Amino acid sequence: MFHAYPTDTWLEAPQQGFPSSLTADEFKALFRGHPGGVAVVTADAGEGPVALTVSSVVSVSADPPLLIFSVSALSSASKVLSRAETVVVHLLDAHDVDLAKFGATPGVDRFDQTHRWSALATGEAVYDDVRAWVRCAVINRMEVGTSTIIAVHALESRVMRDVQAGEPGDALVYHNRSWHRLGEHSRLEG
Repeated sequence: MFHAYPTDTWLEAPQQGFPSSLTADEFKALFRGHPGGVAVVTADAGEGPVALTVSSVVSVSADPPLLIFSVSALSSASKVLSRAETVVVHLLDAHDVDLAKFGATPGVDRFDQTHRWSALATGEAVYDDVRAWVRCAVINRMEVGTSTIIAVHALESRVMRDVQAGEPGDALVYHNRSWHRLGEHSRLEG
């Protein structure tokens, strides 16, 4: 059962000015060296599904099961995501790199059958044969800078390619403007 979360618990960003700040280019350079896991988010607010690739998915809590991700206001999917009540977050591995690239390509129809997808019984679009997906209810949105942080509650999931605890799997990460596969070759013993 889905439980509503109070919206007054989000802190508002301080409105104060700072004496100095990184430029957008400096900030981008900083995060180019910080890899992120890759996901594709789908949503539908009643006018048809949208999809986009994100590297900002973060697990926030296991109990209750919550996650967040951010969406740029420049994304063609941002208007739908600002109204959708549910989303599907597809957690990708290296076998899904073509879908990741497809979801990151501007101006393409992401539901043109280039990548097989279907609708769940609840209506959300889900891509077939991805490593895993999770259907979520949107519980809050917060405008921050030129992006929106979306908090969601996990409702149901499906894992097609499981990763055993302690194993490297075949993870897909985005690092320094390119796609990378994590695997046994990249494991550091610790």
